[in-house]
Amino acid sequence: MSPRWVRVATTDSIPLREGRAASIGEREIALFNLGERFLAVDNRCPHRGGPLADGIVASSAVVCPLHAWKVCLESGTVRRPADATACIRTYQTKVESDIVWVEVPPGDGHV
Repeated sequence: MSPRWVRVATTDSIPLREGRAASIGEREIALFNLGERFLAVDNRCPHRGGPLADGIVASSAVVCPLHAWKVCLESGTVRRPADATACIRTYQTKVESDIVWVEVPPGDGHV
């Protein structure tokens, strides 16, 4: 079973350096516009489940609006606090004809 691509948003619906929440099946992801690319991660901070889509984008990371944990949007790893070992799932994205697509893993169970 191969991954499938799901249409999530139009490029103009996510302002530059901001995020938006989107649902794919039962899973909620956060999709971020970094200008030259779009990145997608689970929309739950690994600390206390804060909505990452509402966070502040800093370079290729997002700062959770609840407790200021900083999460890398490329790898899903926590950058701050430095001693945190938590991680969130990241998703591949692509843009075709101003549509942002997110790759859903096979057998995910949430879609």
